[in-house]
Amino acid sequence: METSTTAALRAVPLFAALDDEALGHAAAIATEIEFPQGAVLMERGLPGAGLFVILEGTASVELRHRSVEIGPGNTVGELSLLTDNPVRVARVRAASDLRALAIAAAEFRDLLDQQPRIALPMLSELARRLQDLIEHPA
Repeated sequence: METSTTAALRAVPLFAALDDEALGHAAAIATEIEFPQGAVLMERGLPGAGLFVILEGTASVELRHRSVEIGPGNTVGELSLLTDNPVRVARVRAASDLRALAIAAAEFRDLLDQQPRIALPMLSELARRLQDLIEHPA
């Protein structure tokens, strides 16, 4: 029987390509957390320690020149997982009451070592976001 965490991750493009075993491992390293409206999930310039998968509610990703609203199924914080100097590049705050899964960087790297195919959807998502920033800078 599939857990609610596993089902939630299966719906996220970053994790959708994983087989049941890998998805189960990803679910096992995820911690559910709730944030009240207005709470800051990430602060620009501070070290990054992992990623969040939005389950319920919306978050505002505040970039230098614009803000973007994201909701269920979206992830934030992946960039900090792919760099040697994981500094947050955006402020992210809960635009409404928010429920998310948190996955720590070290545990995610272990998952990536065990399931390298997760890298392709991650790179695709990061490339899509970069393209969006280039095409819509303000």
